[in-house]
Amino acid sequence: MHHRPDADALGSSLGLASFLRKGHHQVSVIAPTPYPNFLAWMPGSKDVIIFCKGNKQRSFTLLEEADLVFCLDFSVPSRIDEMGEVVKNASGTTVVIDHHLEPQDFTDFIFWDPHVSATAELVYTFIEQLGEKERIDKDIAECLYAGIMTDTGSFKYPNTTTNSHLVTAALMDRGADVAHVSRLIYENNSLDKLQFISFAIIHRLVILEDYRTAYFAISKADFQKFKLKKGDTEGLVNYALALKNIILAALITEKEDHVRISFRSRKNFSVNNLAKAYFEGGGHKNAAGGNSRLTLKKTVEKFEHLVKENEKALLNA
Repeated sequence: MHHRPDADALGSSLGLASFLRKGHHQVSVIAPTPYPNFLAWMPGSKDVIIFCKGNKQRSFTLLEEADLVFCLDFSVPSRIDEMGEVVKNASGTTVVIDHHLEPQDFTDFIFWDPHVSATAELVYTFIEQLGEKERIDKDIAECLYAGIMTDTGSFKYPNTTTNSHLVTAALMDRGADVAHVSRLIYENNSLDKLQFISFAIIHRLVILEDYRTAYFAISKADFQKFKLKKGDTEGLVNYALALKNIILAALITEKEDHVRISFRSRKNFSVNNLAKAYFEGGGHKNAAGGNSRLTLKKTVEKFEHLVKENEKALLNA
């Protein structure tokens, strides 16, 4: 799965791995970086090999010796950091299953559709087309459901389709407890996280009303003050997008050696273009991410400058 894995990346990987094990295959799941704590409930998550946590050589060996390598929820090799080149040169068969825009040609096969809500939805379709959906049990169903639910914003984003609901219904028939999964992801917060969200809305939310834009800028000091853990800022950008008349929202967070930016948008304003052109990133039309090598202050200034440059597009969206 890609670095900084979300519920779709982790759920797709664990769901497919469990399905393959039912066919008596030996399967390893590798993540370039750790997954958020709030996803640790997923069956099989504790067995995920974290590449950056002292598992580089083990990961390289597994990839080099594998008969089959699945690349899930990414279609650009840079999304798996140092492993990208190893996958490109792997002796085994390589397969991409993904729904992000502009895939690169680096594997033997690709099962790709940018109009599908989540990679987890594609994994379900992949299993169904193999004629093996009866092998989907409760654990697999809940991993895949988590990916679909989060990538559709609980079925309220524009990427939600008829098929998203049909696949969800099929997963429920296979045992997915959708209310339980929702609680585990959205209603399992620490007090520190809730206090941080309150602080961020009151003290870190900036609204550029004339440009239909709102954003948060979160410093390393903010992270330390509220003892934030990996994944604790997940979903914060949606509070900015939830404001009336806002078209563009961003979460700008200061990391140890760079600044991370998460973008969200409405209607026909493409944040994928913004992330790709100016922040070494990309993603979907209305949800994308990127990085900045500038300071937090300079990154905010750059973002505001770009917003003003895009005034016409934002006002006409």
